[in-house]
Parts: sequence; structure tokens; C-alpha cells
Amino acid sequence: MSDRLRILVTGFGPFPGAPHNPTQPLVARLSRLRRPAFDNVELANHVFPVTYAAVDRQLPEVLAKVKPDALLMFGLAARTPYLRIETRARNAVTMLWPDAANTRSSKRGIAAKADAMRFGPHTARLLRAARLTGIDARPSRDAGAYLCNYLSWRAIERVQAGGGPRLAAFIHIPLLARGNAARLKGAPRITLEELVDAGEAMLLEMVQLARKARNTPVS
Repeated sequence: MSDRLRILVTGFGPFPGAPHNPTQPLVARLSRLRRPAFDNVELANHVFPVTYAAVDRQLPEVLAKVKPDALLMFGLAARTPYLRIETRARNAVTMLWPDAANTRSSKRGIAAKADAMRFGPHTARLLRAARLTGIDARPSRDAGAYLCNYLSWRAIERVQAGGGPRLAAFIHIPLLARGNAARLKGAPRITLEELVDAGEAMLLEMVQLARKARNTPVS
């Protein structure tokens, strides 16, 4: 097995109410970064269709293919004007909003487990890294009850199961102004370039965290 550190960066495609998902260009930009700090680091990317079935099928597939040491996941929070660093996933699924395949969940929970599962203390370091770029970033305890929360739960399950990624994190990003909309009153103030800067800072932090986790024996 290669000794290269592997980081998987993920986003989501369009979904009802969001025909343009800004996580797609963000993930594409981050996975193409070339910095000395990324020497001997393999950056892979994946964009999930916004369906429960796709997450359940594609997450195991991409983890088996990439074998990442860490997952850095992004999703869209259209009604939040700042960056949200999620600290946990809730055992909740909305029964109201269909996914992109027009499928509604038939149950309110994901699994017969506790109410929530935490990503871990490393989320505080990601928050600090993002804030140091000047972006408005805040911690969040509520990833919603849609696909972002669902993917977060499934990713934490994979981390806890062992034998796969040692770390995972989920970041909610706001809608971006497009074209002349950037000059309109009330338009989102965060730009794609600012998101890339913050994403790069968090990615660099994840590289350090994953390298440390790789060198720490599993208890």
C-alpha cells in the first residue's frame, strides 16, 4: 500500500430548490490544489447525487476505491450566510422533503442508536483554521435532517467501525452570489474565492490531523 496520505473531499449535486450547488466548484478547486504541504498527499474528490440511495451505495464504493485517511465533506445550507462547521450528526431524517429522486424517507430516524454522534474534537481546529482566513465561520450542533446530516451520520459510522477513514468532518457553506447578484442588497457576501481559501486552510489542517492519526495506534 502506498504511504501517501489520502484525503477525500466530497460535495453534492443539485437538488430541489438548489439547481446550482456551489459545493461542486468548491470541491473541484480544492482537489486541484498544488502546494508543498500537499506533497505526498493524494487529494481525491467525489460529488454525491442528493439521494439517500446514492449515499448508501456510493459512500462504501468510493471509500473502498480511494481508501482515504480522512473525509472532508461539504454541503449547502442555503439559508445560512456563513460557514458552519458541524460538530455532530443527528439521528433524524425529514419525512417532508423529497430527495433529488423524489423519494421521501419512511422513518424519522437513521438508526436505532443514540440521538446524535459527534465528529470529534478536531472540528474545533477546523473552525480555527477557517476563521484565520477571515471568513465568518461558526460551530454548529444541527446539521439538519436532510442529505447533509444523513451523509454525516453514515461517515461517522464508517470512522467508528474502524478499518477505514480515521477522521471525518462536514462543512455547510452558504449560497454564493452569481454574476451581478453580488451587488444586490442582501446578496451573500461570501465569494467562491473566500470559500476556496477557507477550504484550503481546513484541508491543510485535515492533512496534519490525518497524519497524526495514522501514526497513533488504534486503542
